[in-house]
Amino acid sequence: METASVTYLGELRTEALHTRSGDKVITDAPPDNQGRGEAFSPTDLLSTSLACCMMTLMGIAAREKDIPLNGLSAKVYKHMSAAPRKVERVEVHMTMDGEGLGARERTILETAARTCPVARSLHPDLLQDISFTYR
Repeated sequence: METASVTYLGELRTEALHTRSGDKVITDAPPDNQGRGEAFSPTDLLSTSLACCMMTLMGIAAREKDIPLNGLSAKVYKHMSAAPRKVERVEVHMTMDGEGLGARERTILETAARTCPVARSLHPDLLQDISFTYR
């Protein structure tokens, strides 16, 4: 089964339809690349998918190891290079409640995050700057 179908809407916009769920994602080129920036850009999605994948793997590890995973959130910062135009660095700043998380639990969660499929699939030249803050 196909994962998604994507339609070009014109004016540097696309619509991606997730085949299984029917969910839609609109992308728009960013203002610094001839777009309006009115939706996620494709490179925004790439950067954001890293954080989403990390959180998913942390959730799986937490479930399997009976580790509390509360208040998990992330801020994502994408840094572009000009020539060639590409994502040069992605910062993901994870924040979560630290109550009940010793060194062992934190290591399990952080390892799960850093070894998620998206992190492993990105080109090694793309710097992944990942931080974890426990409240």
